[in-house]
Amino acid sequence: MIQTNRIAKEHTFSPYDFMITPDQQSLRYGIWYSPREKQKGSILLLNGRREFMEKYSETIDELNHKGFNVYSFDWRGQGLSSRMLADRHKGFIDDYNVYLNDLDLFVTKIVRPESIHPLIIIAHSMGGHIALRFMHDHPDVADMAVLTSPMIDIFGSSLSRGFVKFITRIAMKTGFSHSYTIGSRDDTDETFKGNELTSDPVRFTDAKKAINKNPDLALGGATYGWLSATLKSTDILTQPGFAAKITTPILMVIAGNDKIVSIKAQKKICTMLPNCRFKEISGARHEIFKETDAVRSIFWREFNRFAHAE
Repeated sequence: MIQTNRIAKEHTFSPYDFMITPDQQSLRYGIWYSPREKQKGSILLLNGRREFMEKYSETIDELNHKGFNVYSFDWRGQGLSSRMLADRHKGFIDDYNVYLNDLDLFVTKIVRPESIHPLIIIAHSMGGHIALRFMHDHPDVADMAVLTSPMIDIFGSSLSRGFVKFITRIAMKTGFSHSYTIGSRDDTDETFKGNELTSDPVRFTDAKKAINKNPDLALGGATYGWLSATLKSTDILTQPGFAAKITTPILMVIAGNDKIVSIKAQKKICTMLPNCRFKEISGARHEIFKETDAVRSIFWREFNRFAHAE
């Protein structure tokens, strides 16, 4: 049986607050401070699709212990931020510029006025995708970035991508932007057996425990609207010359057994970034922060070396 050495104390989630966007949507955010005598930097923590801040309580505790203040928020359309559709379980966004504008607002209003440098972005999956686009547009914000399993592409081949693009265009033109994509469903109660996210049965339950406490955190599958926006944003991220303009030092940590996003696309874009190195963790599944102690210890070793955290 896999052993997980969890932090002994029960994780408590700090009080959170909300900020209102120019289009009158509500974004929930949180700030967790390291003890003043230990503070040596700040983390902007960006999570992935379907995720929420509670899911990262263990990681936030670890970062605080290392001396980093942590700033995070729930993306629009998930967590306890405003949902875009009447059916709150449907994952939807119509344009990734909305995510980018929300992130810019959070950084400008909350993070920048008080953050201690170095400011390090830690971003997972969809958050890693958005972080790369954000650093392209705002090269002066982050001192460095650590991306885990970044969503550079969600397809393993150009053939499958082309087919899905074709289906998605038809769905969008025929009024199905709010409908679940083929294979997606209103399923917020996944089982550990057969999951592609983590091989750790204990950490797998973290999100489920948080949702049991607050069912409003739950989010189901993706809609054609989300998929269409994702395909368009992926085209922007991978267009010739785009990555070359992202000069922020980047550590990319790749899950060697990732079935959610393309490993090939992660490695390819890392070679195009001026200041990127990657570490592939053999056997790790998509959610590195929710993986076994053995996998996570490799991540933290790489993080400490990259960020001079210890």
